[in-house]
Amino acid sequence: MLKLIAYKYRFHPNNEQAVMLSQTFGCVRVAYNSALAFSKAQYELGNKTNYNDWSKNLTQLKKNPDLLWLKDVSSVPLQQALKHLNNGFQSFFKSGFGYPKFKSKHNYQSASYMSNGFKWDADKQSLLLAKMKQPLKIKWSRYFTGKPSSLTVSKTKSGKYFVSILVKEAIKQLPIVNKTIGVDVGIKDLAICSDGVKFNNPRLTNRYAKKLAKASRKLAKRKKGSRNFKKQKLVIAKIHEKIANSRRDFTHKMTSTLINENQVIGIESLKVKNMVKNRKLAKHLHDANFGEIARQLEYKADWYGRKLSAISQWFPSSKMCSECGALYAGQWSLAIRKWTCACGAVHDRDHNAAINIHKEGLRLAA
Repeated sequence: MLKLIAYKYRFHPNNEQAVMLSQTFGCVRVAYNSALAFSKAQYELGNKTNYNDWSKNLTQLKKNPDLLWLKDVSSVPLQQALKHLNNGFQSFFKSGFGYPKFKSKHNYQSASYMSNGFKWDADKQSLLLAKMKQPLKIKWSRYFTGKPSSLTVSKTKSGKYFVSILVKEAIKQLPIVNKTIGVDVGIKDLAICSDGVKFNNPRLTNRYAKKLAKASRKLAKRKKGSRNFKKQKLVIAKIHEKIANSRRDFTHKMTSTLINENQVIGIESLKVKNMVKNRKLAKHLHDANFGEIARQLEYKADWYGRKLSAISQWFPSSKMCSECGALYAGQWSLAIRKWTCACGAVHDRDHNAAINIHKEGLRLAA
């Protein structure tokens, strides 16, 4: 079965390419921010706008004598920026969260290209972007066989360049196994499985907290805008990048283990956006990466022929006895880590929840 897969590689642009990429990122940012400002202005006047209106506005911007440099870069990533804004508004209207924000030149930069914005030579493993004279010098950590349909070029706050290539390829299904499992996510232990296996929470934010605090104090002593100020900002960006990469690596390894070893995985559907409203737990919840765990399990299960069974967030997995099915009779709170049922069964809160999630997941998957 063919699936869309994104392959991400690091590349090292030459001076000419770095200048062109910088111009492209800037033009993409201007196109996006202008469309968002235009949309807000029209909304205040009682008018609704869409992608077609933003595209017409972009055409007018290119005619502005002060913005003629918008024509120096490929038009493809500019149009894609408008489509990304359109997707952002659709997501906001659907969920009520994440109203589109203006892009800053100090943050992560990116530009997306469709197939008409680049040339791919499979034989030479060569990728040439529009408006560039030489192909990108990509560090090919692995190869793909499909034909790229689109790609995104990005630059991190630490100054590293990456290209993410989207291709459609056949994925080999994993062999069927008889094992099924239920997974309860938490803060103390990141994942507690119904078979007793636990994945410890690496607590990466706490691990680098002192180092980050020390670097931040140094930044506060630097004159804003100076060369030393920029150098120290780069140090902080690298620390944040290290935390993010370590968290992503751990999450991928954990979800891959669960997918490889189990045919059916039961997991609780959590509303992370509501959970982080608890100010005492918000930092720990963000560090635990619950949303990314669920996302990875979902797409990996789809890729490799596994079944992910998501149960309702209102299912009383923690306070239901996994032996007799009775609910905890007293006042329930997060402070309760162990409890004894009327039937005599003694439960560890998280393991008991994982067992109940496993049973409910199998019932829904049947």
